[in-house]
Amino acid sequence: MVEEEEIPTHSEAVPENEPKGGMCECILVPIYWFKMLAMEMHWSFAFGVVMVYGVSQGLGGALSRVGTEYYMKDVQKVQPSEAQAYAGITNIPWLVKPIWGLLTDVLPIYGYRRRPYFIFAGVLGILSMLFLSLHRNQHIVLALLSLTAGSAGVAMADVTIDACVAENSGTYPSLAPDMQSLCSLSSSIGALIGFSLSGIFVHLIGPEGVYGLLTIPFGLVLLVGIFLREPQTFNFAYGQVNQKFLDAAKTMWKTLKCPDVWRPCLYMYLSFAISLNIYEGMFYWLTDSKAGPSFSQETIGYILSVGSVGSVLGAIFFQYGLKNHPFRDLLFWTQLLLGLSGMLDLVLVLRLNLKLGIPDSIFVVIDESISRMTGQLKWMPLLVLSSRLCPPGIEGTFFALLMSIDNAGLLSSSWGGGLLLHILKVTRTQFEKLWLAILIRNILRVAPLCLLFLVPRTDPNITILPTDLAITKEGAETPETENIELLSLVENMDGR
Repeated sequence: MVEEEEIPTHSEAVPENEPKGGMCECILVPIYWFKMLAMEMHWSFAFGVVMVYGVSQGLGGALSRVGTEYYMKDVQKVQPSEAQAYAGITNIPWLVKPIWGLLTDVLPIYGYRRRPYFIFAGVLGILSMLFLSLHRNQHIVLALLSLTAGSAGVAMADVTIDACVAENSGTYPSLAPDMQSLCSLSSSIGALIGFSLSGIFVHLIGPEGVYGLLTIPFGLVLLVGIFLREPQTFNFAYGQVNQKFLDAAKTMWKTLKCPDVWRPCLYMYLSFAISLNIYEGMFYWLTDSKAGPSFSQETIGYILSVGSVGSVLGAIFFQYGLKNHPFRDLLFWTQLLLGLSGMLDLVLVLRLNLKLGIPDSIFVVIDESISRMTGQLKWMPLLVLSSRLCPPGIEGTFFALLMSIDNAGLLSSSWGGGLLLHILKVTRTQFEKLWLAILIRNILRVAPLCLLFLVPRTDPNITILPTDLAITKEGAETPETENIELLSLVENMDGR
């Protein structure tokens, strides 16, 4: 148990020599801000957030995405429908995030709850990436196992750092918004840099070489596990682990049976599952030298980096203009915009942009930016809705469960999109019916509007849960070691 101490205000925490104006302020204020967080919560925690969110998920995730696209296309030489299905398989570890969270919280190893899991995630990622980079022309099954193992390493590190942030948010409540800002900022900057460099690295060293580079982010995750400051727990009652798992499962099941909870959960799953993902078909077309614009690796990386800026803009628009609107109204317009934005892909594939005098390189950047921004506008209210559905005491784990439901929807969308590409015979060289796949996808994107009755019309600031679930029992004390918490991906709406 970490002893509570008085938290200084920002004015007290920032050094006295902080610049007070001019260009230097723009450069040095973020440095002083980061230094303040490192001083208040120990440098190892700030280092862990930057390494996991910024380097592993942000930069490493961007390199992995582009590298895997070209690995499947140029090395394994699979069809777009197959690549679409394989992408869903490698994301399966993210479906079991609540299990990772429960393990880090109720099952310490040698008295530590976080450090061993960082070390295991780092070692698992290093071994899987080395296997991919050193073994050329390996069987697709072995490649998928390695990619899935790497994905599991990233997911485990993600859940573990989430638990660290949640724990520090309780100890330093006044700095909780700063911690979430650090997480989001690290991830966004890392992704922007990663996508900008991904195409260059794929061109210079190939997909296998990119996998070799990804051992560096996993190695840094390993260092987080070595240097993280964490109190050691002695005489832990391992015999109570099963009971803790059962108690958490019972509470989650009781909450899920509530109509005010399972109805929005069903909508979240269906809204993602119905909106089929056919990105692999678009990627193969964009890089095809005959039917498509034949974009290079560098161009693909540049397009995705600009798209990440669109995601940031979507989050900003939501934060400053849309966050207080009722859930149902907001989801209606964002889902409609998502369907309409998909029509830009249809314009691109039918080459109508060239008839309008807009080059492919410019139009696809516009397309990617708008698509990512509208996708983020849809995602943000679902995150807030998820945070409002979490019962007290297991907020973090239940939030992770809801995110797993969303990931299950994305998995269904990926496999459904792969099936659609297969039925329409969209292959590595045949794209005659790609336009039809895009049209079907766009129509299905609008279909969730018919399911909006499942979503409450309430304001985001109003409690959704029934009284018996929303209010904790007075006098009930839960030891800090038994709290099952993960970091919410959105700012805590209760201001706690």
